[in-house]
Amino acid sequence: MSSSTHRYRVLGKVQGVGYRYFAARIARELQLAGWVRNLADGSVEAVACGPVTHLNRFAAELHIGPPRAEVRHVQVQEWAPDLKPDLKVDAKIEGFHIR
Repeated sequence: MSSSTHRYRVLGKVQGVGYRYFAARIARELQLAGWVRNLADGSVEAVACGPVTHLNRFAAELHIGPPRAEVRHVQVQEWAPDLKPDLKVDAKIEGFHIR
C-alpha cells in the first residue's frame, strides 16, 4: 500500500465548532499520523501521513465535518516537508495530535 503525506486547509465555519477534535478522531480511526491546528485567518490546517486510500477517506470526512461546522472548501495538496520548513512533519511522529 502506497503512503504519502497530504496537507489540508479547511475553509468555512470551522473554528469554535469542535472541528479539530473531529479531524483528530477521524485521523486516529484511519491510523494516520500528523496534526491539526487552527489558523489565524479562521481556517483549519491539517497534515496527515499514511496510506493514500486512508488519506482520501480523511479528505472526504473533512468535507463533512462535525454537526456545527459549515465546510465551504477543503484544499488538498501532496506535501513534502522541505516545501515549507515551519510545517515539518517528523518521520518519528506517532499518532495524530491537536496543536
